[in-house]
Parts: sequence; C-alpha cells; structure tokens
Amino acid sequence: MARYIGLRFLGAVLLAFAGIFALVALLDYIELMRRAADIAHVSATLVAKTSFYRVPQVTEQMLPFCVLIGAMSCYLTLSRRLELVVARAAGMSAWQFITPALVVAFGLGVLATAIYNPISAILQERSKRFEAELFGQNPSALRGNGGTFWVSQRSDDGQAIISATSSHGQGAGLNGVSVFTFDNAGHFKQRIEARAAALEPGRWQLLDARVYELGVLPVDYAVFPLKTSLTPEQVRESFATPESVPFWELPWYITIAERAGLGAAGYRLQFQKLLAKPFLLSAMVFLAAAVSLRFFRFGGIQKMILSGVAAGFLLYVLSRVTDDLSKAELMQPLVAAWLPVLAGGLTGFIALLYQEDG
Repeated sequence: MARYIGLRFLGAVLLAFAGIFALVALLDYIELMRRAADIAHVSATLVAKTSFYRVPQVTEQMLPFCVLIGAMSCYLTLSRRLELVVARAAGMSAWQFITPALVVAFGLGVLATAIYNPISAILQERSKRFEAELFGQNPSALRGNGGTFWVSQRSDDGQAIISATSSHGQGAGLNGVSVFTFDNAGHFKQRIEARAAALEPGRWQLLDARVYELGVLPVDYAVFPLKTSLTPEQVRESFATPESVPFWELPWYITIAERAGLGAAGYRLQFQKLLAKPFLLSAMVFLAAAVSLRFFRFGGIQKMILSGVAAGFLLYVLSRVTDDLSKAELMQPLVAAWLPVLAGGLTGFIALLYQEDG
C-alpha cells in the first residue's frame, strides 16, 4: 500500500512538473521570438535553444508548487475513488498515507539539489552565451534579461565605471558594455561603447568598441584594451548571480568572496536554500495532506483546495520577504532559508494533527 501511494504521488508530481515545464518553455519561446523579431536572419534553432536552456532554472523555483499540486491531486483522487475510505477501514492512519509521499518528496529534493540545480545552472550560463550571440548586434535587447549591471574600478590611468546589459561566465564575459573613464583628478576622459568585453589578467578586452572623446570624432576599434585592477572574484561578486552557481561550487565561491573581503550573503543564502529544499518539499506534503484528506461525501472540497493554494502562495511570499531581508543583511542567511520551511512544515503538521487526533 505504501508503494502504491508513493508511486501515485510521484506520478502526480511529475505530471504537474511536466505541465509547468511545457508552459514555461512555450511562453519563454514566444517572448524571445518577440524580442528577436527585429533581427534580420534570426535562427529559429538558436532562439529555441536559448529559450530551452533558460527553462530549467525557472522550473526549479516552481518545484515546491509542483509537489503541493501533485500531493493534493494524489490524495483527492484517492479520496474520490474511496481508496482512502477502504484503507482507513483496514486500520491505516493518515500518517501512514503521508509517509510514502514524504519519503518521495525528500528524495526529489535531494535530486533537485544535487543534480538538477547544477544542470540548470550550467544551462543558464549557456543560454546567456546564446542570447549574447543572438542579440549581439542589438545590445538594448539584452536588457530584457533583467536590467543593467554596474561596477567601478581604479587603475594607474584613473577610475572607470563599467555597465553591462548582461554577463556570462560568472562575470568574465560582458555584453552591451558602456564604460566611462576619468583621470586621476576625477575629470572625464572617454566614453566607450562596446558589443562585448572579456576579462583578462590586468585588462578588459573590449570588442567592437567605439571611443568618444571631447572635441574628437568617434573612433572604432575591433579590440580596445582597458586596464583594470579587478580580480575575477571581484567581478564575479558584481556580475554573477548566486542562482547561476552550481550547488557543489557554492562553498568555494563563499570562501573566495570572504577572502577577497566581499559580501557573500547572496551565496550563503542560495547554499542554505538548496540544503533546505528536501525539507521544503516535505513541508509541502504536510500542507497538501492537511487540506486534501477530507472525504468527498463530507463536502467542502473546493474550500479546502483553495485554502491549500492560498497556504502555498503565502509561503512563497514569506520566502521572498526573507530572501530580501537576507540580501539587505537584515537577517542571517541561515534563518532566511529555513524560516519558510519551518513555518510551512509546522503549519501543515499541526493542522493535520488536529484533524486526525483532535
């Protein structure tokens, strides 16, 4: 019986995940095609590949909701078919219904953290390279990827402020680059616009650059070197997002950032969230069971389903709030990552305990 319930739960979760994956892929492909509509000779294959490689990271964030929906669907189906009634008549308790789903959800969380997250991070980096290739001649289109990144540097030639519309390779490569340079006295020197930039030891290599100076006509360069004192760790902190770092590399990133004297709160938060994912998926099972083990003949199923969806939404809002507080250094990453897990798990456990044992 436990194996039967576990397989039914796994099938429901995989079905929900496949549906969300297909929906996200379709919407992202349509949006990317809209952005690429003005580009001549655009490759449909490249657009599809870019879109497909971005989907895993989005669906990774949707996995808890897939577990919530899958668990509710599984238990409601068992109740509608009176299988839960027969199981209860045979002496099984609600805790025996939940245990197989908890084991499967915890296993899915371990796989999501250890395997799926590294794969999604690698594919996300590849999608950034494909997107740079796709929109390389139209840097403004890259802003649809999430805004502009900024970093300031200082060298023997003075100060420079660098902005980029997107990055890849953990900040080692930039796209849609604008550079404002100043001399040691703080006076403006140049404005440089470049299609892309690559970080090398002691310098940036600006590709397809155009240099603007006061009183001088713009000059084009195929490659324009710009001195820099930035290290890869400093660039990574400015341009790389923690979500793009695979789980197994996060401890190394945290160590490097701390040795460089940079803030590692974002990496710490991401690491703790991935550690907490198996327990978060288990908490979703508790929430789903608390609202879906009611027998159909008792009525009120619609209200119970809506309350389960509302509980999942509130848990998502709580996680976003704690994430923002942690990134603003107003809350410890450990607390921010585990508070939603404890809140969701205890809420579902207490509600289920009250329903079953009074």
